[in-house]
Amino acid sequence: MRNFLSHCINANVPIIEAIKIINELSGSLTLLIIDEDGRMVGTLTDGDIRRGFIKGLSLTDQVSRFMSQTFNFVKTGFEISNFIKIRDLGIKLLPELDMENRITRVYDLRRRKSILPLECMIMAGGRGERLRPLTDKTPKPMLLLGKKPIIEYNIDRLVNYGIEKIYISIKYLGQQIVDYFGDGSSKGISIEYIWEEQALGTAGALSLVEKFDSKHVLLINSDLFTDVDFEDLYLNVLEHKASIGVATIPYTTKIPYGVFSVEEKRIIGLKEKPIYTNYANAGIYILERTIIPKIPKKSYYNITDLIELLIKEGHSIIHNPIVGYWIDIGQHQDYLNALEIIKHLKK
Repeated sequence: MRNFLSHCINANVPIIEAIKIINELSGSLTLLIIDEDGRMVGTLTDGDIRRGFIKGLSLTDQVSRFMSQTFNFVKTGFEISNFIKIRDLGIKLLPELDMENRITRVYDLRRRKSILPLECMIMAGGRGERLRPLTDKTPKPMLLLGKKPIIEYNIDRLVNYGIEKIYISIKYLGQQIVDYFGDGSSKGISIEYIWEEQALGTAGALSLVEKFDSKHVLLINSDLFTDVDFEDLYLNVLEHKASIGVATIPYTTKIPYGVFSVEEKRIIGLKEKPIYTNYANAGIYILERTIIPKIPKKSYYNITDLIELLIKEGHSIIHNPIVGYWIDIGQHQDYLNALEIIKHLKK
C-alpha cells in the first residue's frame, strides 16, 4: 500500500476525529497512531474504541488513551521469515518502520500472499510459431485468457507476492507489450523493457541488465499459466543455499507390465506394473545474483546451459514441484486447456 497516510492519525487528537476517519475507510478498519515526531506508537480499531467507552472515556479524550501500544510491524530490511511469522497471525495491515520507528510503508496483507525480496525477469520475446495464425499479429504473451493477456496473469501473481521490480525481455511485436503495461505504475510496480536485437535464448537477456539490486532474481517464461507458489520456491532456495531453484512439474509414467531389474543376463528383481515419477522443467527459476555474470553477454544462451555449467562446478541446484495447475501455452491445445481452466476459476 503506497498511500498509507489515510490510515495514520496523531495520538493527541480527540477520539471523535478517529471515528470519522474509520467511518470513511474501506477495507481494513485499523488506524496507525503516530506521535508529534512522526514515530509510530500504537494502533486503533473499532474494538479499541468500544473498550475505551466501556472504561468511561469520552469523545473528547485523546486517541492515545484508546489505542493499543502493542502492535506488529517489520523493520526496513526485514527477513522473509519475520514477515511470515506475522502474516500467519492473521494481521491485515502491516507497517514497515525505519530505525526511528517512522512508517516507511504499509502492507495490505489481504491483497498480498507474500513480500518477496526479488526482482524478476519475464522472457517475452518469442515468435510463437506453433500458435499461428493467432500470433501473426499478436505476440504470444498478449493472447487473451478471458479478459486479460496471458502475461498479465503472471505479472498480477508476481505483484501478489510482493515483487515490485520487473524486467520484460521483448522482441517479436514487443511494442504491443510496452503499450499495454507502460512503466508498470498502473500495477503499483516498476517495469523496464529489455529489447533483444537478436534471439538470446531463455537466459541471455539476463546479461543485458546492468545491475540487479536483489540478492536473488526470479526468471519466468511469459507464456505460462500457473498458480505456482513463488514463496515456497524462494524459501527452499534459501534453506538449501542453492545457486538455482527450479520449479518442476511431476510427470508420472505407468508401466502396464511386470518389469525386471537385471544385471547382464541375471534377473535380480521384479516390479509388477510400476509407476515412475520424473520431474519436468516448468520454466520458472530463482537464481543467485552472483551467478548471472557467468552468462555470456549478447549471446544466445539457455538457462539449461547455465544449469549444466553450475552442476559441473559443484553448485547446489534444487527443484521444487508445483502443487496446482501449470500450462505451458505453446500449442493450440494448450491454449484451449488454459481457456477451460479460466472458466472454472471464475466460479
